[in-house]
Amino acid sequence: MVLHSGADDLGLLDDFRGPARSGGRAINPWRAIVGAFGVGLAVGTGLLLLPVARSGPGGASLVEALFTATSALCVTGLAVVDTATYWSPFGQAVVLLLIQAGGFGIMTLASMLGLLVSRRLDLRSRLLATAETKSLGMGDVRAVLLGVARISLVVEAVVALVLTVRFATTYGEPLGRAVWLGVFHAVSAFNNAGFALFSDSLVGFATDPWISVTVAVAVILGSLGFPVIIELLRQHRRPRRWSIHTRLTLVMTGVLLVGGSLFVTVAEWRNPLTLGALDPAGRVLAGFFQGVMPRTAGFNSVDTGAMNDGTLLATDVLMFIGGGSAGTAGGIKVGTFAVLLLAILSELRGDPDVNLFDRRLAPEAIRQALSVALLSVAVVIGATLVIATTSAWDLDEVLFEVVSAFATVGLSTGITADLAVGHQLLLVVLMFAGRLGPVTFVSALVLRQHGRLFHLPEGRPLIG
Repeated sequence: MVLHSGADDLGLLDDFRGPARSGGRAINPWRAIVGAFGVGLAVGTGLLLLPVARSGPGGASLVEALFTATSALCVTGLAVVDTATYWSPFGQAVVLLLIQAGGFGIMTLASMLGLLVSRRLDLRSRLLATAETKSLGMGDVRAVLLGVARISLVVEAVVALVLTVRFATTYGEPLGRAVWLGVFHAVSAFNNAGFALFSDSLVGFATDPWISVTVAVAVILGSLGFPVIIELLRQHRRPRRWSIHTRLTLVMTGVLLVGGSLFVTVAEWRNPLTLGALDPAGRVLAGFFQGVMPRTAGFNSVDTGAMNDGTLLATDVLMFIGGGSAGTAGGIKVGTFAVLLLAILSELRGDPDVNLFDRRLAPEAIRQALSVALLSVAVVIGATLVIATTSAWDLDEVLFEVVSAFATVGLSTGITADLAVGHQLLLVVLMFAGRLGPVTFVSALVLRQHGRLFHLPEGRPLIG
């Protein structure tokens, strides 16, 4: 989540104490990113309001169009209408384009188009792209942009091919329909959106490894983050040269995937409404699938609303943590969670420094991680209180929907469509804030950093 500003990374920012300037006009990269997403949201909402976007008579309501556009652009997956039946092929295509645009990042896509047209990036474009992609240096932005495009298209193409063949050969879908299903779910999976063209998401494929595993792998790859994927491709034979960010992301992703999958499988093994209705092999596969999705995407292969209370709470935690930075997953990110966890362990051991992979973490990184986590907790608690005190839904259901929206996951207990309009609009704000809030907040913190020439006398209040 951190936009580095060291001398070897963003040297221009060493003497930078405010927004960059281009042609005498102030540039705030984070504000430009928010503004671009706002424009994309307005365009998407307008397209979904067209009568041609709906499969039935008339057009969608403003709330339906706004909610769907936000969920797609913020790669969330929550829905107030059934994507498979409510939207026409045109409307589904709009949703698909919004997912792809949100996955790339509006600013990343805009910078890439500028690169293709002019073969060069100016300072404004580089700052915007760096803020969105977390590239390690201004000189790496071009490679990152092209790498993002290549990786996304290749992964989505491979996943689409596998899914298309499976839909056509095993489920008897006509070739055109199979291709559309393959492409839509490939883009939705890699971008961690969780939108599906089946009314029950992927419940009908719970025991099909070709569908479940393929979608899960695409989701995991998208959740790692583009910097990690690019570094793995460049340095796959030299793991000792991997950056701290890559190693930390891989370790935490592995721990959370294994832990989450095991917990869901064990907790739901005998639940007749979820895993209990499947054969043992199917339970293992569905448990793995449900263990992958909470941290990243909103697909489900069993009824999420029928899960045990303990499983829902564990899912809340996994959704809140999220995936890797600069990827398509949401949450506070595994790096933020790991830094906080290491800080706690260091304090328990009495160590003055927080160390990771033979490196001492910068105090700024710890403060930023703490700021992101606490602000995220405050947002989730505040929104949960508002909905829980003004509706008849149970607290665990409300908390699940709020965390899912803010972490841009998209899993649901089934109450989103039945919430009051005001509550749905609150979820819209949460999805937008969850997608852009952490990156813009941390970027603002980094760009505002400056050194002090003095330190005040030390004080120590009582803690605990």
